[in-house]
Amino acid sequence: MTEQHQFQAEVGRLLDIVANALYSNKDVFLRELISNSSDACDRLRYAAITDEKLAKDIVSDYAIRLVIDTEPRTLTVIDNGIGMTHDDLINNLGTIAHSGTSKLIEEMGKSENNDAIDLIGKFGVGFYAAFMVADKIEVLTRKAGDKKAWLWISDGKGAYTIEEATKNECGTEITLHIKEDASDYLLEDKLKQVVKTYSDHIDFPVYFGKEVDGSAESLNSASALWTRSKKDIKEEEYNEFYHHVSGGMDMDKPWLTLHWRAEGAIEYSNLIFIPTMKPFDLYDPKREHGVKLYVKRVYITDGVEGLIPPFLRFLKGVVDSQDLPLNISREVLQNNPVVNKISSAITKRILEELRKKAEKDPEEFAEFWDLFGAVIKEGLYDAHQYREALNKVVRFKSSNSDKLVSLDEYIERMPEGQQHIYYISGSDLESLQNSPQLEGYKAKNIEVLFMTDTIDEFWLPVAYDYKQKSFKSVTKGTAEELNKVVSDNKDKKKAQTSQEIDDTAKNMACLITKLKEIIGDQVKDVCISQRLVDSPVCLIAQDSGIDIHMERILKKNQGYEDLSKRVLEINAEHPVIIKLQTLIANNSSPKTIEDTAWLLLDQARIIEGDPLPNPTEFTKRMARLMENSLL
Repeated sequence: MTEQHQFQAEVGRLLDIVANALYSNKDVFLRELISNSSDACDRLRYAAITDEKLAKDIVSDYAIRLVIDTEPRTLTVIDNGIGMTHDDLINNLGTIAHSGTSKLIEEMGKSENNDAIDLIGKFGVGFYAAFMVADKIEVLTRKAGDKKAWLWISDGKGAYTIEEATKNECGTEITLHIKEDASDYLLEDKLKQVVKTYSDHIDFPVYFGKEVDGSAESLNSASALWTRSKKDIKEEEYNEFYHHVSGGMDMDKPWLTLHWRAEGAIEYSNLIFIPTMKPFDLYDPKREHGVKLYVKRVYITDGVEGLIPPFLRFLKGVVDSQDLPLNISREVLQNNPVVNKISSAITKRILEELRKKAEKDPEEFAEFWDLFGAVIKEGLYDAHQYREALNKVVRFKSSNSDKLVSLDEYIERMPEGQQHIYYISGSDLESLQNSPQLEGYKAKNIEVLFMTDTIDEFWLPVAYDYKQKSFKSVTKGTAEELNKVVSDNKDKKKAQTSQEIDDTAKNMACLITKLKEIIGDQVKDVCISQRLVDSPVCLIAQDSGIDIHMERILKKNQGYEDLSKRVLEINAEHPVIIKLQTLIANNSSPKTIEDTAWLLLDQARIIEGDPLPNPTEFTKRMARLMENSLL
C-alpha cells in the first residue's frame, strides 16, 4: 500500500528555493549524500558493539558505493549503515526538525536577491540539495535489526510517497534521476574528482559498483583525518572535514583549526574548529556544542554534556579517546572522570590558543570577539576554574582606545593612585561614550571599560578583582577616589582637598535642602558630584544597591518594578546650578526654582534612557522656562 504525504511547509519552501535558485557549485550535493552515508555507517558500527543482534545484520565491510546507469540516467549512492524505519523517513526527509533552519528560510524568503545568494552556504539543507541535479529521488532503506524495508519517492514538488519494499541488507540506497543539465554527474571521471575533492577524509571507502571485490580501489583515502599527521594534511582537506562535522552545508572556512594529539596518562586526538560565522541558534538554551566523541575511531555520540563547556558551545570537531570503553553509555559519559580530564585539557588549550591569536593578530581577533565574545564571557560567571585563563582572553571597548583592550593592557595604562578597574554598562555603546558619569574620569585620563553585553552584569559582581584591582562601576556609589589619582590633565579637573569639598557642601547646603524638598520622594538622595565636569546633573545607584543597567535588565526580563531609588548628583560648578543656588539664596522666583528642579531630574532620566513619568508636565515646565528666558 502506497502512502501519500505532503512535505512540511518549510521543506516545501526550501525545495522550491533549491530548484529555482542559482548555485555556484552543485558538486556539494554528492558531498552531503556521502557524509550522510558515512554517518549511517558510523552509527551502526557503534550500535553493533552494544547490540549483538545488530551485528548479525552486517554482512560486509562498511563501505559507500556509487552506481551509474546511463540508460535510465540514474546515480545511486549505497551504504550498509544503520538504515531508516518508516517513521525515520518521515522525520528525516519530510520534516525540518530544527526550528532555526525554518527561521533562516523565512528570512531568506524576504530577500529581494535570492538568486544571488548561495543558500548552500546558509542552510543545513543536506539531503534536499540532491534536487539541484535530480528531478526525482528514490530512497530504499532497511533499518538494522528490522525485517521491513521501505521505499520513499519524491519529485521535490511538495509531496512524497512511502511504501513497503524488499531489501536483503540493512542500509540505504539513494537513487537520483539526473536532470538533462546535470549529465556530467553520470561520468565516472566527474564523480572521482568530486569524491577526491570533498570526501577524501571520510573514514569509509567509496567505490564504484554495486558489488566490490577485493581488488577494487577506493576513490578516497578512507582514513579518519584526525588520525593523520598534520604535515600530511592540506588546508583544503581541513576545510572539507569542517563542512562534514558541521552537519550541514556551510561554505565558510574555519576561523581557527586546532589539531593535536595528547599522550600520557590519557591519550586522545583532537580536531577542533572555530567557525567564522555565528550559529543562528547560538543563544538557544537547548543548543549543544558541535564536537563529536569517538572512541578508538568509532563514533559514540555528539553533544556530550561535560565534554565542552557551555561558553565554548560554538566549537565544532572531533575528540577521539583511547581510554574510554566502546560500549560506554551517554549517561555514564556525563560523569566520567576521563571525559572530565579531557574536557579540562581541551578547554585550557583552546583558551591558550585564543590568547595567542589575540596578541598576534588583534584585528582578526576583534572580528572573532564581535561574534563570540559575549558567549565566552559566560565562563567568567559560571566556570570559575577557567577564570584565570579567561581573564587573559577577554577584550573590551574602552573610553581611551578605538581598539579592543585586554585587562592587562588596562592595568598597564592606569595612572598613579588608581585602585580600581572602572567600567560602565549599558546596551548602547554610543550612549555610554556620551554618559555624564564618565566626565570626571575622562578629565583625569582614567580609562573606563564599556560593558555592553547582558552577561556583564552577572559576572562582574562575582569577579571581585583582577591582579588586586577591584572592578567598580562609574554609575554606582561615590567618586571620591578621583581625588587620589595623579593626572596629566590637571587643568581640566583639579583635585580638591577635603577642606574644599567640605566648603562646597556647606555653600550648597541650601540648594540641596531645597531640591530634596521638591523632588525628594523621587530620589534616594541629592549630593555634590565628584564625577561631573560639563553636565549639571546625573543619576547614580547607591553603593550598596543594584547598578543602573542591571536594574533595567531585571525590569525588562523579570517584570520587576524599580528596586531602588537613585541618587541625584549635581555639578556645583555648572552655571545652571550656580544660578539656581542664587535664586534659592535670594528666596525669589519659587515657580522657576521648582520647574528647574524637576527639569534637572528629568534631564538626568532622559540621558539614562529612562521614560519620563509625566511627559505632559515636562513640556509645560519647559515652555514656562523658555517663556521667561525670552522676556
